[in-house]
Amino acid sequence: MDTETLNAKFPSLLRTMTAMPTFPQAGCLAYLESIRATGTEPTDTSLPPWLARALPRAGTNTPEILQCLIQLLSAKKGVWQAALDTGLIADELRRYQKFAKPGQPSAHIVQLRQRQAAVRQASSIARQSFIKAAAAFVREANIDVPQRLALEAFVIRWIDDVVPTSLIPGA
Repeated sequence: MDTETLNAKFPSLLRTMTAMPTFPQAGCLAYLESIRATGTEPTDTSLPPWLARALPRAGTNTPEILQCLIQLLSAKKGVWQAALDTGLIADELRRYQKFAKPGQPSAHIVQLRQRQAAVRQASSIARQSFIKAAAAFVREANIDVPQRLALEAFVIRWIDDVVPTSLIPGA
């Protein structure tokens, strides 16, 4: 069976067969975790150059900053995954509700609504952990957050600007 026939008969099957997107900073997170896993005490000279350039020098504590950055990126990955899950379950629910008969919802739609509620709760928890990790990182790295800018928005912009999406060790 060719792709067009599969798409005509089973449109949702083809969507699930395509590659799922990956977390943009996954390579960087893995690299930082490998630095931590070596067991050596990181110093200012062992920091990746992109991170050494991004951090202020006054009063920084490298091991704690690295640990906070790992927690921050892990929390951002959790928020990213929760957003992805929310979109997927919403798409699936829309697809099945589109053809639902009026009246009592089917058991499948009820299960989808329960999954949607669970994903929304997970999304809220992920966002709270991200804000907590962002506050710890900003405090530990001695980064000044501009006034009138939410901590969450500032840290997301900082991650997007500073943390590489495709990490080349040593770059």
